[in-house]
Amino acid sequence: MARVKQSVASRSRRKATLQKAKGYYGNKSRSFRAANEQVMHSGQYAFRDRRARKGEFRRLWIQRINAAARQNGISYSRLVHGMATAGITVDRKNLADLAVTDPAAFAVIVERAEAALESTAA
Repeated sequence: MARVKQSVASRSRRKATLQKAKGYYGNKSRSFRAANEQVMHSGQYAFRDRRARKGEFRRLWIQRINAAARQNGISYSRLVHGMATAGITVDRKNLADLAVTDPAAFAVIVERAEAALESTAA
């Protein structure tokens, strides 16, 4: 079997890691060992935070919907329950966008949700 020489492959691997670590503070952008460790941690943070971002946006949308709902005299939880009762299926992302960009349309949704709640209560 032929002898395998690592020089070219390992140097290119190290160069790739150092390229990914460009811009890191101090030794983390210069020393392969420190850079490699930081690049691995950065990858873990990126993976985790891509998923965490989705929850953060959902929380933002809920806050915006709640603020707009309270301006229309109803709480967030009653609005969502009323929408489900009325059969209105608008996701939180679009509902928050409506609340910010088109308050009149949001007010119509609130009215329909309140009407649905009153009809079930009676």
